[in-house]
Amino acid sequence: MPTDLFNGRQSCSTDADRPTYLWAGTGLGVEGIPGTTDTTDNSLVTAQYRVWPVVDPNSITTATRPHALPGIEAPATLSAAALTDGQTYAWQAQTVADGTASDWSAACYVTIDNTRPATTPTFSSANYQQDVPNPGGAPAKFTLSADGDDDVTGFEYAWLLPLPIVDIANIGDHGIPQFVDPYSKPTSFMRADAPGGSATVSLVPPSGSGPKTLWVRSLDRAFNGSEITSYMFFVSPTVPSVTPAVSSPEFGEPTEFTLRPAPGLQSTNPVVSYSVRTIGGQIYGKPVEVAADTDGTAKVTVVLDGIYGEALEVTGKSGDGWVSDTGRWSSTYDTTPTVVSDIYPENGSGGGVGVPGSFTFTPKVKDVVSYTYSVNGDPEATVTAGDDHSATIDWTPASDGFYDLQVYATTSSGVQLAPYDYYFTVN
Repeated sequence: MPTDLFNGRQSCSTDADRPTYLWAGTGLGVEGIPGTTDTTDNSLVTAQYRVWPVVDPNSITTATRPHALPGIEAPATLSAAALTDGQTYAWQAQTVADGTASDWSAACYVTIDNTRPATTPTFSSANYQQDVPNPGGAPAKFTLSADGDDDVTGFEYAWLLPLPIVDIANIGDHGIPQFVDPYSKPTSFMRADAPGGSATVSLVPPSGSGPKTLWVRSLDRAFNGSEITSYMFFVSPTVPSVTPAVSSPEFGEPTEFTLRPAPGLQSTNPVVSYSVRTIGGQIYGKPVEVAADTDGTAKVTVVLDGIYGEALEVTGKSGDGWVSDTGRWSSTYDTTPTVVSDIYPENGSGGGVGVPGSFTFTPKVKDVVSYTYSVNGDPEATVTAGDDHSATIDWTPASDGFYDLQVYATTSSGVQLAPYDYYFTVN
C-alpha cells in the first residue's frame, strides 16, 4: 500500500472525528508513496486514489497518477466538481503494478472549506492608542478578537501589505511534505484562544516616528483569510542626542561624542547599542556598532576628516530589535588654503608679461606638509611647506590676460584637502 499519505500538503487524518480542513477550490491535492515488494524491479507503477462523501460511501470519485516512481510521492488531484464546500470526505490510495493492485490504505478524512471567514477582527491596544501621540520604543501590544465567529481560529498580521502568503509545507526527501505550522511564527501569525475567540500579540513597530499601520485578517481552520482591516496609530519622535565633547571640533582632530537616548525611552524599552555612520569623511564604510551603558548612554570617538565637512547619523537599538529615529550632528570646514600675491592681486590685475610675482600659500587647518598647484590647467607642481606650514612660489607670466591658479594642500597623513581657485589678470 502507499505510505506517507498527505492531502493539501498536510498529513492525512485517520480520525473521522478530527478531519483536516482544506481549501479545494481547484481540486484537492492528494499523494502517497507507492511501493513494491520487488526491490530489483525499477519499473514505474500507478498510484490510484478514490474519494467519497462520508454521508454517501457509494458516491465514489477516482483519480490516477500513472508512471509513478516507487519510493517517491505520487501526487494527483481529486476534482473540485466532486467536492462540496462544507462536506466531509474520506479518501484512500493503492498501488497498481503489472496489473496487480495493493490493498487500499486506511481512510483519510478531510472537510472542504472554500469559504473565507465573514468576520474581520476587531482591535484594541493597551499602549498605542489611535487618537493620541504615543511614546515610541515599547513593543505594541494588541488584542485581536473574532467577536464570537467560531469559523475564525487565528489571525495574520503585518506592518506592510501584501500580507504573507500562508505556506504550510516545505518539500523534503522523496517529495515528502514537511508541514510548517504558520502559528509557529508569532511575528506574523497567532492562534485564537478558542474558535471565535481572541489573541494577544506583542509586536515591535517599524523604525522611526510618525504614523504606523498594522494590517490584520482572520483565518479559519483551512487558513482562508477574511477581508483585511487595519489599525493606525502615531509614534512620537525618538531621536537620540549626539553631543561632541567640545563645542566646535576641529578638522582632523579625534573628537569624542556622547550618545543619549530620547527622554523617557530608557524606562520603556532600554537602548542597548547605537549604530553610528559618518558622512563626508575620507573613509566610507558600514556603520559602527557601539554598546550602550545601562543608562542608555555611549561614547564614540571619531576623527573628523571630511574636507568640506562631516556628519554623524546615529540610531539607537533596543534589545528586542526596535530601532529609533535618526539623530544627526554635522559641521562644515573650510580646508582650502589662503593665497596672497604681492604683484597679482586676487580678482584684480597687475604686473605684466615677463614680470615675476610671488604667491604665498597658508593653511586654515593643522598638519599641512605640501601644496599642489596648477595655472590655467597646466601640469600640476608640488611645493613642500615650511616649518610654519606655509609655502611661497615664484611665477612669471608669458602672456597677458585672465589666469586661474588652482591650489590644494595635503596633510602628513596624505589627505588631499579642498582646492581653491585664485583668479587674477596679467596686464
